[in-house]
Amino acid sequence: MANTNPVQFIQQVRSEVAKVSWPSRREVMLTTVMVFIMAALTATFFSLVDMAIRFGLTTIVNGF
Repeated sequence: MANTNPVQFIQQVRSEVAKVSWPSRREVMLTTVMVFIMAALTATFFSLVDMAIRFGLTTIVNGF
């Protein structure tokens, strides 16, 4: 691996950061809201599945 002096390293980092496509504020807000919505839907789904399994097991253990 080639040794790079600190000045060259900083220049290379700055040139690579300039190539990054940063999201707009609107895109960040939209994706954040979507993540929260999907997390809420997933939590609701697994809560319902948990309640169904609990009901089924309770029915089996206590007898029909």
